[in-house]
Amino acid sequence: MKPNTHPDYHEITVIMTDGTTFTTRSCYGQPGDTLRLDIDPKSHPAWTGQQRVVLDTGGQIAKFNKRFAGIGTRKKG
Repeated sequence: MKPNTHPDYHEITVIMTDGTTFTTRSCYGQPGDTLRLDIDPKSHPAWTGQQRVVLDTGGQIAKFNKRFAGIGTRKKG
């Protein structure tokens, strides 16, 4: 195996969305860094079965509707 080809593997602290923490080994950041999760198995709809309401304020849905607003409408003439 070639030397110096793998990244540094060290311990970090992970903070879940509900505030619980655990220590794991990762290549993320520096030794002792903290990784705060926005989505985890305790809050993601795929695991909880509950949908969160997402309000789209000029985002992807608005762009899609603006771009494809005329598709499917027939023009007479």
